[in-house]
Amino acid sequence: MKLRIVPFVLSAVATALLLFGGWMLYKQFAVVSPFEKSIGQIEGVASANAPTIDQERVSVKVTLKPDANLKDVYESIANEGKDAIGSRELTLDITNAAPSEQLEKVWSSVLFDVAEAMEKKNYSDIPNALEKAAASNKAIKYETQLDENNVYITLKDGNSTKYVVLPRTPAMMEVSAYA
Repeated sequence: MKLRIVPFVLSAVATALLLFGGWMLYKQFAVVSPFEKSIGQIEGVASANAPTIDQERVSVKVTLKPDANLKDVYESIANEGKDAIGSRELTLDITNAAPSEQLEKVWSSVLFDVAEAMEKKNYSDIPNALEKAAASNKAIKYETQLDENNVYITLKDGNSTKYVVLPRTPAMMEVSAYA
């Protein structure tokens, strides 16, 4: 029995195209598209782009309304997309109108304190630092929330809003060779 190489290669290529093409169509129309539509219907979301899904993370680019509750939006997206997200990390790329100069000034003045609180895992220092920074400008309001995965910070100044999601990293057990 002699195999003819050209028909064999053509059928292997056709099979591969059908399998991978079918998988890509399934991923787009049965997973990503419904996830994208559900994100746009979440309260507080003004608009959303198609999520980017790779091996380790699902990244969603959203524009939030000024009155959005950042933690609720994040949790809603995580719940709506649990089939698409699976065990991957969810990251929000929040785009909103350019924050006012005052919000940027307050955020840059508190950034070191927030980074230090995150590094030391003293999350209760974050509201204190924001309160101290916002004390110089009474028009700036802030809100902080916390869950097991992230710290959510919202700064508001009249019409302008700045949203920040900071991922919490779990404490790692360290084993010493000198134990």
